[in-house]
Amino acid sequence: MPDRITVHGLTGHGYHGVYPPEREHGQTFRVDAVLELDTAPAAADDDLTKTVHYGELAQQLHAVLVGEPVDLLETLAQRLADLCLAYPVVDAVEITVHKPEVDLGVPADDVTVAIRRTRR
Repeated sequence: MPDRITVHGLTGHGYHGVYPPEREHGQTFRVDAVLELDTAPAAADDDLTKTVHYGELAQQLHAVLVGEPVDLLETLAQRLADLCLAYPVVDAVEITVHKPEVDLGVPADDVTVAIRRTRR
């Protein structure tokens, strides 16, 4: 099993969605990012440059989450995955985007889209 760094429950107000009220008023979105990488080199040398600085990663993920609106959660998830894979030490990433304020016309707690992407 690979080593993992996880950012869980990162939250922001975004304007993603296909319906005009979603674009006009926005809503809360959450993201979970699970990065797969070998942390042994960083641990051996106690060297932050050999791993992912999760504080910086969180800031970057948040910027995408609250940034340019997209229609689909799938598109948002892909953008977040691409950001994580831009770190050379990351071999794979699983992104889960949560839309807890979704209006489905029936009671629901959340809708999620989860994707896993690997370095090509």
